[in-house]
Amino acid sequence: MVRKILFALLALGPLVVVLDRAGLGDIELFVLAALALIPLAWLIGEATEHAAHYTGPGIGGFLNATFGNAPELIIALFAVHDGLTEVVRGSLTGSVVGNLLLVLGFSLAFGGSGELDRRSSMISLGLVGFAVLLFLIPAIPGWHGDPDRHDLAVISVPVSIVLLVVYVGVTLFSLRRHRQQHVSDESPDMAAWSFTTSLLVLGGATVITALVAEILVGTLEAFAEKAHLSDFFVAAVIVAIVGNAAEHGGAIVIASRGKLRLASEIAVSSSAQVALLVTPAVALLSWLIRPALPLTFRPVELAAMGGAAALVSLVLADGRGRRWEGFLLVAVYVGVAFGFYVAGDR
Repeated sequence: MVRKILFALLALGPLVVVLDRAGLGDIELFVLAALALIPLAWLIGEATEHAAHYTGPGIGGFLNATFGNAPELIIALFAVHDGLTEVVRGSLTGSVVGNLLLVLGFSLAFGGSGELDRRSSMISLGLVGFAVLLFLIPAIPGWHGDPDRHDLAVISVPVSIVLLVVYVGVTLFSLRRHRQQHVSDESPDMAAWSFTTSLLVLGGATVITALVAEILVGTLEAFAEKAHLSDFFVAAVIVAIVGNAAEHGGAIVIASRGKLRLASEIAVSSSAQVALLVTPAVALLSWLIRPALPLTFRPVELAAMGGAAALVSLVLADGRGRRWEGFLLVAVYVGVAFGFYVAGDR
């Protein structure tokens, strides 16, 4: 039933593009574009899973890492092009925090008690903590003066390269460790799509996502103004949730089916993926479209990411998940979202 609804909602993507050309209002366009990204994100994830069935776990993992975050990456690049640097950093922060607190929290709440992969979770959480420490290098100078000045963008380049190298190294290690698990977790109908079909669907969905993301970014400021919300709050909460909607829903559904270990792996590893892959990728790619993006996160953003990683480390320290811990994480996320609301724009 859910798959049928998502397939039907795919019509929203082309519809949003048509309505944009027809001159629909910014508020309506923002809402429709946000809704349209949800089934598109799901379709991209579906296509990468089918493609991974043919490529094997190595290339399949790369495809999932690259295209699974395509909506968020595309949104970020359009926002960079429009000079909305606070929106970009806010959406990246919101994605890391949302995966750790909201997705994992709901997964535990729906999945109940169960054993977790403590080692893998701690590695991912350690990576998030490592990324936050590296972000301090360009961030601290950005707390005074213009946070988007060129010298801070230059400093962000080596930081981004180190993050990417570490991510690739750890990912290769994890793929070798989980090779058998990845094979056994594949659904029996994964071969339903041919490899060519998977790539065509992936390409088409990515193109539509790019068009919808451009509309979303173009109407974000108008929506924030009408809703009396800061651009930062809209990016860190609304855009971050929408950009990862398919991943969020997938983890929760998996947890409700009793696969709590896999659901927690998705939530925690996704946060590390955003911190060490998507964020540095946006920073480096921004040099091609200008202005270059400095990774000058604010104290509230760094505290939210680091604090979320520390809290989840305590929750998962014994290698078991419990329902009440899930509700705790969701409650903390609500508190963090309120903090983002109070913080407002820089």
